[in-house]
Formats: sequence, structure tokens, C-alpha cells
Amino acid sequence: MRAAKGRAVIAVAAMVTLAACGGRDAPQLMNLRSGQGPDEFAIVPPKALEMPKSLADLPEPTPGGFNRTDQTPEADAAVALGGKPSAAGGIPAGDSALYAHAARFGVDGGIRAQLASEDLKWRRDNDGRPLERLFNVNVYYKAYRKQRLDQQAELARWRKLGIRTPSAPPRQVGEE
Repeated sequence: MRAAKGRAVIAVAAMVTLAACGGRDAPQLMNLRSGQGPDEFAIVPPKALEMPKSLADLPEPTPGGFNRTDQTPEADAAVALGGKPSAAGGIPAGDSALYAHAARFGVDGGIRAQLASEDLKWRRDNDGRPLERLFNVNVYYKAYRKQRLDQQAELARWRKLGIRTPSAPPRQVGEE
């Protein structure tokens, strides 16, 4: 009887261990429980709907493309966020000098893909311990601790150089 109970306990422990190690493609470091998420339609109100004279006049649907109520979504989003609609999808003329200076050593067209693959590798290497994964513990801040900017030290450095800086909140208790 004791041997059967011991085997059952070992089997359950093995299943829990395997479940904790198990296989998501992309590690989830920020294990937060939340509702449905943001309502993207609440950000920019859509234009008024209109009923066409004939339903046959409706164009073919274009998934991922423009539609009759939101013909310029990027420009509308730029205006809603306080920008200029002409800046959507390109570099504004006023920023061309800034872009030229930033790109003076060359621009890598595949930098987003490279950064995404490096970050995925980093998240896999810093995915947390098995029990942290099992209980959905948030390990995001621990994983990126070494890459964090110490805002107070950076603020002091800029002020020491005599550069005007905006005010910043004082260092909190327990903040490094």
C-alpha cells in the first residue's frame, strides 16, 4: 500500500515538473493577469458609417487594407496622438537632418529582426525557475535587471556636465 502511494506521489511530482518545464515558443516573462486588454477602437473614434445606395456598390474586402470608415488609419492615429498626418509612413522634412546624423554610420535594414531574435534568446535564457513558471511569477524585471538604466545616476551625470535637465522624482526607498 505504501509503495503504491509513493509511486503516485512520484508520478504527480514528475508531471508537475514536466508541466513547469513545458513548451511555450516564446517565454512569457511578464505574467500579469488582466482583462480583455485595451480597446483599440476607443483610441481613435471611427468615422460615421454610411449606408450605400446599393449594396452592390460596396468594394471587395481588403484584409489589412483600408476601408470606407477608416481610409487613412496611420494619419488619423498620428493626429490623435498630437503629431502631423504628413509624418505617417515616412521621415518628415523637418527631421531629415536628425535622421541623417543618426544614420551617419549606416543603417541596418534587418535590425528589427535581429533585435527580435536576440531578445527571444535572452527571454528563453532568463525564463525563470520551474516553480516561477508553474505559478506564473513575474520575472520580467529580474531578467532585464542588468540592462536597466539607473535614472538617478544618469540624471546626476547630466547635471554634473552642466546640461539642463527636467525635474525628476526623488529616489524612492529601496530603489537602487
